[in-house]
Amino acid sequence: MRLGNLPWVISLFSGLQVIVVAMVANAAYTFGRGAVKHYLDAVIALLSAAAFWYGISPFIVILCAALIGMIAFRTTPADRPLTTEKTHGAFARQILATVLIIAVFMFLLFVSNRGWLTLALLMMKVDLFAFGGGFASIPLMLQEVVNVHGWMDSKTFMDGIALGQVTPGPIVITATFVGFFTYGLAGAIVATIAMFSPSFVLLILGEHISSRLRRSTLFSRATKGILASFVGILLFVTVKFALAVPWDILRLVIVTAAIAALLKKIDILYIVLAGALFSILLL
Repeated sequence: MRLGNLPWVISLFSGLQVIVVAMVANAAYTFGRGAVKHYLDAVIALLSAAAFWYGISPFIVILCAALIGMIAFRTTPADRPLTTEKTHGAFARQILATVLIIAVFMFLLFVSNRGWLTLALLMMKVDLFAFGGGFASIPLMLQEVVNVHGWMDSKTFMDGIALGQVTPGPIVITATFVGFFTYGLAGAIVATIAMFSPSFVLLILGEHISSRLRRSTLFSRATKGILASFVGILLFVTVKFALAVPWDILRLVIVTAAIAALLKKIDILYIVLAGALFSILLL
């Protein structure tokens, strides 16, 4: 943020934005290969992309996709034996302690800084709806951070994704960049804690009821619909990010090489570092 106007930094992130396009395109392909296996999957994916294109909130799109999945799909979850569950008392104590900790955290944010509270609630909502992996959080975060709140533009958001991929951790660490960009170090801490809190709570819940969920036909159908919707949403984000890039021959070469490397399962860190080097030298 301090060196962003230097020529070599501009060149660096100009190239890394191309890497981000490749990453999201690869994520859309990976989601599509696993989730789109029937014409209904493809229909949900295309409808989701169209809805996002016309400005409908991705959270509404996801809920509608889950509802369509429950109605339209005919799936039977695998017949798995029920696992040994903890006693209701131990489970209740875990949930109570977790909810209490989160409630105290939210109350402290409320009395300290309403902006921090808004940031935390946003990240919690993103994580709660990010089914299917970290890349599923990107369109949701993009919608809230860029389109709803206007905290940054698409190019800056892409810089945050690229910067996050140079550091250890999952792609949802982009939340830390968003928090720092909006409220400094305190915002980074708040956004990071908030981003992982819903997953932590769901992990505790899932340990207790995972066997029942796996045997639930409605849950299986809803999940299938949600995953199909993310294919369409990621396709839209790929197009949106691509439109933000000033394409030329060098950038086309970089994005092609990055996609090929991702398909070959080369570690993303090496791809980002190579893209950074070529960007500084050539762009």
